[in-house]
Amino acid sequence: MGQNTIPFNRPSLAGREIEYLLQAVDSGHLSGDGAFTAKCHAFLAQRLGAAKVLLTTSCTHALEMAALLLDVQPGDEVIVPSFTFVSTVNAFVMRGARPVFADIRPDTLNLDETLLEGLITPRTKAIVPVHYAGVGCEMDAILDVARRYGLAVVEDNAHGLFGSYKGRRLGTFGCLATQSFHETKNFSCGEGGALVINDPALVERAEILREKGTNRSRFFRGQVDKYTWVDLGSSYLPSELLAAFLWAQLEAWEDIQAARRRLWLRYDEQLAGWAERSGVRRPIVPAHCQQPYHMYYLLLPGLGHRQALIARLKQRGILSVFHYLPLHLSEMGRRFGGMPGDCPVCEDVSDRLLRLPFYTSLTKDDQERVVASLIESPVGEHDGG
Repeated sequence: MGQNTIPFNRPSLAGREIEYLLQAVDSGHLSGDGAFTAKCHAFLAQRLGAAKVLLTTSCTHALEMAALLLDVQPGDEVIVPSFTFVSTVNAFVMRGARPVFADIRPDTLNLDETLLEGLITPRTKAIVPVHYAGVGCEMDAILDVARRYGLAVVEDNAHGLFGSYKGRRLGTFGCLATQSFHETKNFSCGEGGALVINDPALVERAEILREKGTNRSRFFRGQVDKYTWVDLGSSYLPSELLAAFLWAQLEAWEDIQAARRRLWLRYDEQLAGWAERSGVRRPIVPAHCQQPYHMYYLLLPGLGHRQALIARLKQRGILSVFHYLPLHLSEMGRRFGGMPGDCPVCEDVSDRLLRLPFYTSLTKDDQERVVASLIESPVGEHDGG
């Protein structure tokens, strides 16, 4: 190809990751809940205004903790968008729940709140909105429905840390919310997550579940003279090494967000003309939503156009990717009754969405190479089938 490949994602250092890793090693405490974990907990709880934030080994595990905290039982139903990562659903299915797949809005690609009431049954336990690309779901309407039917709301905020809806931080609307610190996210420790607890009544039990079902946290605070097994639970604590790496990222959160904002705006401004000429739709961010600049995607006219553009960019050493496949049409989704046509917007968008290289350390030169390659790639009526 003659040029270095531009990856879709590349883990990016904020500055002090190695220094903090060495500090963690020197401290002699490498298991969970050390000094760096405490820093991350305090920072996130303060920035979000949450009753408690607990780091976990993944966003998947945070979702599993949410299902446990809500006492999800076999036969319960949980409403989830079909356009999401499998963990959003699996966490509840593992407790015996049946997923009820909701279609998405054609503008933000978030759960379509206007469909919710038609999906609720006497078995419905919770609604799990996913803030796609960090753009907030219509939380006023979702919370209104949840209140009227007595349902819990768990926000899957894997994409949306420091995004907001009508001036309020994402992850602070539901009784619980989950975050991801996977290497593809704005702030990363390779693999990691967090459970955001907005309902103070859930804090003590969350600590127990995270400590393998023991009251170990109460023991360390001197509230009991020994700890024992008191509830369900598992090992959800990340190591202090992961927390040390993450703290370096969170400490630099404003710089990281500013860099990602520049990247997002550069794509959006420089691709505007090409997109309009080519029948390509750029991301839509409503005025009442402040996004955290998690990703930049395009909606191509059709599947053939999308696949052809991925191939052409790859020939030029640029890796672009599609995103979620509709969960209701997956092998597992069909076991729960999913059928073609159930979520038409999701089915359409999934075929046409293309994500461009987007990571904090993406250089201006590399980004301009991506833009130039797109502008030089006309989107034909039947390009690629």
